[in-house]
Amino acid sequence: MSAPLRIAREEWRLWARSRVVLVAALIVAVLLAATSVLTALRLAEEAERRTVRQASAEATFFSQPDRHPHRMVHYGHYAFRTPPPLAAFDPGVDAVTGQSIFLEGHRQNTAMFADTRAAADLGGFAALTPANLYQLLIPLLLIIIGHGVVLRERESGTLSVLLAQGQAGLAIAGGKALALAGVAGLFLLPVAVLAGLSLAGGESPLAAGLLVGGYALYLAVWAALVLAVSLWVRQRSVALGVLVLLWLMVALIVPRIGINAASAAIDAPGKIESDLVMLAEERKLGDGHNAADPAFEALKKQVLEQYESESVEELPINWRGVVASHSEAKLTALMNTYAERRMEREAAQARIVTWFGLASPTLAVGAASRTLAGTDLATHHRFLRESEALRFDFVQGLNDLHATALTYADDAARSSDPEAEKRTRINAASWRLLDSFRFVPDPAEARAARAALPLLLLLGWLAVLGGAIVAGARRLAP
Repeated sequence: MSAPLRIAREEWRLWARSRVVLVAALIVAVLLAATSVLTALRLAEEAERRTVRQASAEATFFSQPDRHPHRMVHYGHYAFRTPPPLAAFDPGVDAVTGQSIFLEGHRQNTAMFADTRAAADLGGFAALTPANLYQLLIPLLLIIIGHGVVLRERESGTLSVLLAQGQAGLAIAGGKALALAGVAGLFLLPVAVLAGLSLAGGESPLAAGLLVGGYALYLAVWAALVLAVSLWVRQRSVALGVLVLLWLMVALIVPRIGINAASAAIDAPGKIESDLVMLAEERKLGDGHNAADPAFEALKKQVLEQYESESVEELPINWRGVVASHSEAKLTALMNTYAERRMEREAAQARIVTWFGLASPTLAVGAASRTLAGTDLATHHRFLRESEALRFDFVQGLNDLHATALTYADDAARSSDPEAEKRTRINAASWRLLDSFRFVPDPAEARAARAALPLLLLLGWLAVLGGAIVAGARRLAP
């Protein structure tokens, strides 16, 4: 057996006899089990509920009676985002962005129903997810367990004996690194189990494997940091203080600084603020409910020339439906411009926060974790874009029916003539123009590509700390 393996074996024996290690392992096991079960049950319930509600919303839309098509534009529809399998480990931004959206004509609504209700039901415990535990608590346990991994040998005098027996500093550091890696490996078992269970839910092996690999890198970074400090500091109490201070900085303070810096660097107004700014431009587009709005004079001239007609009454299509369709297209283009601008700013803020992973591996692993789980900001933005495409398609489908299936005379007289009002009701079978909506996360390859940067940042941390360990091991002296 090589020297590093013998040193690691002795370290494991010591920790196995230590009540500190046993208590720490018990705390981790209980917390991970509790949060994993609670989060997985909650997400499974929500996934089933949202799937059922999506089907119910479509069935309700299809079952509407004969109506004027523009009434169905305002009747609207719902789109739900079903959580992906790995959301049971890391719910990501879902807790604050909302998972469903009401789609209707002439407006882009915000996503609704964030997890505030779930948090209230569980007394706030819902916010404590397995990902939170891995990112915050387990590094602290590694510090408690391993801060004296070399200093204990120095303070007890066994380090001098080892060096006097000809053991190289690198061999001693290698053995201690193996010991800490073994503990980190044990802590990885729960995430490996959750990732394995996600495969049964349809998750890609690539995404699940990279998630486990990302947390393996993260724990390796902390194990390396613990070992490096233990090599470079002369007293255990000082090493513990330094490591706790680093944990506070890296896990709590730097992430807050990163978020504040991103907010200060890029102003990203919210949806309500954007809508208020957009109102002035929206008014210039005209009122799609008023076919006589002067804003549509150019369109009127164009359509009359196209159909070689003298007035809208002579048109073979319903002028009101033409105005509704034209207005919706213009308004949607304007709303999409503002929405894309807002999402680009939010994405830019997220990129700044990710680059703060240079100063905090907690930020780096958080970004990789959310991305691989399919619960990151980019996935939320795709949900908004796809639900908007669904909204525009069914609204324009109804506007096309308004233009082609109704006569202008009946449409203009429907409020005063009951018979005309009946003739402007479209057969309910027409509501089948609504497409089914089932949101799925990006393919694993796309998520892996987005997670590449934070994973590389973790590798960078590991490389730098590896250099510090090698340098510290070479200067080991009795």
